[in-house]
Amino acid sequence: MHRFLSLLLCSALSLAAPQIIPDGNPLARSGTLDGVPLRQIPAKPAVAEIVAAAIVPDGWTVTCDSSQAGNDCSNAIDGSADTFWLTDSTASLPQSIVIDMQTSRTVGRITIEPRQDGTPNGNIGQHQVFLSQDGTNWGNPVAVGTYLDDNRLKTTIFTPGNARYVRITSLSEAGNRAAAMSIGEVNVYDATDLPPPPATAGAWLLTVDMPLVPVSAAIEWASGRLLVWSSFAWNAFGGNGQGLQTVTAIYDPITQLVSQRTITNTNHDMFCEGLSMDADGRIVAAGGNSDRGTSIYDPTSDSWSDGGDLKKPRGYQSQATLSDGRIFTIGASWSGGSSTDNPKDGEVYDTATNEWTALPGCPVDPMLTSDPEDVSLGYIYRGDNHGWLFGWKNGSVFQAGPAVAMNWYGTSGTGSQSAAGNRAGDPDSMCGNAVMYDAVAGKILTLGGSPNYVSEYNLLLLSWSIDQSCIHIDGMTAFATSVEIQLTSSDSYSTANAHIITLSDPDTVPEVTAINPMGFPRAFHNSLVLPDGKVFITGGQYYAVGFTDQTPQLIPEMWDPATQAFTQMAPISIPRNYHSTGLLMPDATVYNGGGGLCGDGCDTNHPDAQIYSPPYLFNGDGSLADRPAIDSVSAGEVAVGGRLSVTTSGPAVTSFSLIRLGSTTHTVNTDQRRIALTPESGGDGSFTVTVPADPGVALVGYWYLFALTDGGVPSVAKYVKVVG
Repeated sequence: MHRFLSLLLCSALSLAAPQIIPDGNPLARSGTLDGVPLRQIPAKPAVAEIVAAAIVPDGWTVTCDSSQAGNDCSNAIDGSADTFWLTDSTASLPQSIVIDMQTSRTVGRITIEPRQDGTPNGNIGQHQVFLSQDGTNWGNPVAVGTYLDDNRLKTTIFTPGNARYVRITSLSEAGNRAAAMSIGEVNVYDATDLPPPPATAGAWLLTVDMPLVPVSAAIEWASGRLLVWSSFAWNAFGGNGQGLQTVTAIYDPITQLVSQRTITNTNHDMFCEGLSMDADGRIVAAGGNSDRGTSIYDPTSDSWSDGGDLKKPRGYQSQATLSDGRIFTIGASWSGGSSTDNPKDGEVYDTATNEWTALPGCPVDPMLTSDPEDVSLGYIYRGDNHGWLFGWKNGSVFQAGPAVAMNWYGTSGTGSQSAAGNRAGDPDSMCGNAVMYDAVAGKILTLGGSPNYVSEYNLLLLSWSIDQSCIHIDGMTAFATSVEIQLTSSDSYSTANAHIITLSDPDTVPEVTAINPMGFPRAFHNSLVLPDGKVFITGGQYYAVGFTDQTPQLIPEMWDPATQAFTQMAPISIPRNYHSTGLLMPDATVYNGGGGLCGDGCDTNHPDAQIYSPPYLFNGDGSLADRPAIDSVSAGEVAVGGRLSVTTSGPAVTSFSLIRLGSTTHTVNTDQRRIALTPESGGDGSFTVTVPADPGVALVGYWYLFALTDGGVPSVAKYVKVVG
C-alpha cells in the first residue's frame, strides 16, 4: 500500500532531531535489524529508570539465612549500588532472603541488581521466588529458573498476586565458584489487576527465568524436559563472525531446574532453522544462520551430532516429517541467498543415512507470498519463509499457508507439485498459525497472521539543496528545501481470520471453510492443540513489527471445535511477540516463552517463559481438579493400526487422545497433531485403544497418550512411539 504523509516545512530545526543527509539515511537497510528500522526498536532503559518505578521500601525490613560482617542483608534494600548483601563464607546453598513490605500489596515483578564491585562471587544462578501473606505459608514458587552470570539487572515477571512477604532463594551460584549468594539491590513492583478465576480462564501459575531468549523449543521424550535455544549468543543472532555455536538450555518440569550449555561440536548456529522431530524422537534442526548445516539432538544420550549438509542453503524454512519417516523442507531465502537466483525448491532428508536429496519437482514458486519487501528489494527474501507444512498420506505434504495459494507436494522420485486452491478469502498470512487438531478427519485450523512480514518505510531522496528548511517525517527531521520523497508502506496489521481446512486424498483440492474470527487480530502468536481437542492461542501482536512489544495481544483465547467459538482466557504478564515459542507440556500445561533476540541494547528481549494451566485442571471453586492416571501401557511402541492396552486409576476415564510431541520456532510447529481415540472398556479402569492404520495420519515418532474424564480432565501423558 502506498501512503501519503504530510510534510511540515519549517524554518528552524531542533538540534536534538536526527538529521537525514544524502549519505546517511537512517532508514536504509544498513540501519535495520532483520528488516525492522533500528529507530523502531526500543532501547533498554537505564537501571536507574527501571528502579525508579519500584515500590519505595519505606519501613520495610529484611531477613536472611546468613550474612558476612559489613555485608548485611539490609544492604539489599538500602537503595545504594555501592553496598551489597553476601552470605556467610561457611554457609551452604540454598540460601534465602525475605522482604517484609509491612503491608499486603498486589505485586507482579521483582528486579535484582547483582553486586557492582567487580567481583561476581555470589551471583544468583538457579533460583526460586515465593510470595506469602504471613511469612510462614509460602505455597509453590511463582517463579523459578536460572539467571545469567553477569552484573546486569535481573528481572522476573510473574502473574500478579497479593503478598506482604517476598522470598528469593538461590539454589546455585551462577558461576559455580562458591556456595554463596549475594544481592546488590532487590526491588519489588506493584501490579494492577489480579487474574480471573482459573476455573473458567485457566491460570499462569509459574514463570521460568532462562539464561537465553528461547527462540526455538522442543520436547524431548526420554525425560519430558523442554529443550530451548537462541543463536550463537543468548540475546542476539546477527554479526557473529566468530566460531559457529548455539546457546541452549533445558528446563526440567519435574525438578523445576534450568541448566545451560553451549553447543560447539556441530559448528552450527541453529538460529532460524527448519525444525522437526524424526521417527526416533530425535530433534532435527537444519539450516538457519549456518545455512547448510544439520544438527541432531538425541534425547537418549542428551547429545548433539552433525547430521550432514542441506543441498541448498536455507534459513526461515519449515520442515515436516513424512509418513515414511523422512523429513521434507522447502523455501527459506532469509539466509543462503535468494530463491530468485537459486530457487529454494524442496528436498528430503533420510534420517537413516543422514543425507539430503534434492526434489526439483517440488518448486518453491507456487507457495510464495506477495511481500512488498521482496518487490522493494528486487528479489525474494520473505516470500518463501515459514511454510505451513503437514506430512500426509503416501509421502505427501500439504502446504496450507502462509500464502493464499495452497499446494500439494509429492516426495517420490524427484518430487511433484499440484495446486490445492486458495484459502478462501484470507490474504497472505505471514507468521500466522496452522494446527491439525483432528488428524483422523484431516482438520486443520488456521489462525491470524499478517499480509507482510514487517512494516517498512523506504524513502528515496531525489534532490537536495543547502537551504536550511526542514522536513519532519514520522518523527525524523531533515534539512532540505527541494526534495521529492517516495514513501512505500508495507502494512503489517494482523488479522483475526480463522479457517478450517479439511484434507482428503493427496492432490485433491481440500474443503476450506471460513469461521467466526478470533477475538483479537494476531501475528507472531503460538497455538497449541490440547488433550481435549480444544486449541489454545496465546500471544502475538496486532501491528506486527519484530523486536517491539507494541500492540501486544495479552489475552489468550481458547477455540472449541464443538462450538467453533473463541473464549478469552487469563491474560499473560509478558508480551510474547516476534521470536516467541509455545508447546504443550507432558502434564497437559502449556509453555509460552521468549520474544526479542535483538542484542544488548534492546528492551524487548524476554529470557523467560510462563507455564499455563488450562481450565480443565481446575474445579469450579478454583481448586486443582483430581486427575486420572495412566498406570500402565502394554507397550512403549506400537505399529500403525496396532492396539494398546491401558490401565488407569483415579477419576473414571471415558476417552483417550494422542498428541504428537511438538517442536517450534518462528510460529511454526509442524509436528503437533491430535488423534482422538475411542476406547474399548475392559472394566476396572482397563481399556484397549487402536491407533489409526494410515502413517500419514498417525505419523511415525513419539506421541503423548492422555486419558481424559467425561469432564475433559486429562492425565499426565505417557509416551508412545508409533512405527510404520
